[in-house]
Amino acid sequence: MKLPRDRVPYSAIVDRPKLVLPKKGRIAVWVIVNVEEWGIERPMPRTVLSPPMGQPLLPDLPNWAWHEYGMRVGFWRIFEALKRNGIVPTLAINGVVCESYPRVAEAALEAGWEFMGHGYVQGPMHKVDDQRAAIRRTLDTIEKFTGKKVRGWESPGLTETYETIDILAEEGVEYVADWVLDDQPVEIATTRGPIVSVPYTVELNDIAMMALQHHGSEEMLRRGVDHFDRLYQEGLTIPRVMAISVHPYITGVPHRIKYFEKLLEHVRRHNEALIWTGEQILDWYKEAKVAAEAGPTRPPSRRPARG
Repeated sequence: MKLPRDRVPYSAIVDRPKLVLPKKGRIAVWVIVNVEEWGIERPMPRTVLSPPMGQPLLPDLPNWAWHEYGMRVGFWRIFEALKRNGIVPTLAINGVVCESYPRVAEAALEAGWEFMGHGYVQGPMHKVDDQRAAIRRTLDTIEKFTGKKVRGWESPGLTETYETIDILAEEGVEYVADWVLDDQPVEIATTRGPIVSVPYTVELNDIAMMALQHHGSEEMLRRGVDHFDRLYQEGLTIPRVMAISVHPYITGVPHRIKYFEKLLEHVRRHNEALIWTGEQILDWYKEAKVAAEAGPTRPPSRRPARG
């Protein structure tokens, strides 16, 4: 059994070879839209209403309907906000959504969104009977739907057992969003060689802000702007990666969507902010890391040869 620190040795961001973003970029921003399947025959992954007298009930109609609203209505508000701003996001998708909500998956596919594996159904990896089978089923279902190999993975609730990362690498996943431990991509050691952690977020995630911390709707904008502005400032010397993670049943509701729209507009006003997908960040990192470790190329000497 390998512990996380065995896989990711400590590295201070100020001590690393400098990565360089193209176009004088300071920061790469990726937007993640999470779409999930909440089967009413199971307990809900999250709740907005506590059960009467504190006793969980099945079926849990009000909380199932809370999520269902996001897929029927909220997703389309987020979709239009991204489209108006010319932003192509990464879709963290339960594999079964390709079958249970094909209209949503088809819209994302037609718009050119990147599809990232997010489990087959929404539930912690610790509760999956056969992780390898579930991961393989997720990847195969998405690849069949999109015609493209899945490169990235975000576990439901960011959950992993000690073995999950090895299985993901063995099944061909190239990057993960579960390891929220840095402002730059880092490599995670696995049984199949390194897999890249692309910086994700629990702080700029609407679940933490709204469903858990119960902030007002404007918190997405206030916190998002503050977060972006600081990373943009720091990115002048050390490039950073920023993630914005949203769910249709939370950010896609009428009283929150305008703050998400304003945050996107704020990011777009900065010319040295690159708005990418997860796989674009992955490809950049792989090339930039090689260049950084090689160091600056010295020009040939102009001194005359001795002799």
